Amino acid sequence: MSNIAGKAYAMNVVTPVTPCLTWLQKLIFNAARALPTQLGGLLGLSLIHFARWVMIRRDQWPDLGQGKQKLRYDYMLFCSNFNGTWDQYIDAFSDGIPAGLDLFWYTSVKYPHSIPITPFKDYITFNQIDTNYYYNATPGAAQRDIKAALKVLQEIRALAAIHPASSPADFAAAYRKSLLAVQNCLGSHGIGPIASLATEASEENRPGV
Repeated sequence: MSNIAGKAYAMNVVTPVTPCLTWLQKLIFNAARALPTQLGGLLGLSLIHFARWVMIRRDQWPDLGQGKQKLRYDYMLFCSNFNGTWDQYIDAFSDGIPAGLDLFWYTSVKYPHSIPITPFKDYITFNQIDTNYYYNATPGAAQRDIKAALKVLQEIRALAAIHPASSPADFAAAYRKSLLAVQNCLGSHGIGPIASLATEASEENRPGV
């Protein structure tokens, strides 16, 4: 069991919400969706693949054979994939949108606020659920690597389109111009350095290692 696949980390956090406040949390989510500028600090964090908050009511949990459960709370599920270590992610979140985090977890039981950072990290750790199965289509690439590769692909396709009608000199000039445009996009992919024991375990279990 590992939350890590290559350079990426999968986080799942489930926090209890008092049922009478679930409507308020949904209202906060709708307001954030309508005013995306309020999430500028989050959208600017290039290490994040995605982040999603979902409300799950007490009667919405699936019955997989364990029988219908009688729960005291509704729950908020937070899912995210990101590059880097767990600490780097939480630090970036807390620094980038501290007020936003306080709104997104506003109704969660015993939420301590995002600042100071230590109680917030303790709260996330206590409510985090390990990822049993995590598939990553590009384990050797971070988000920046993928964006860089797409830019290189765009330039290659542009060169292929002009090649049939270009003279050798014109094509050479176009090639040099394209190379200059993508010179910062030619890094090498690969698995990131070992950041934790969980990362080390996932490395040992990868095929071919």
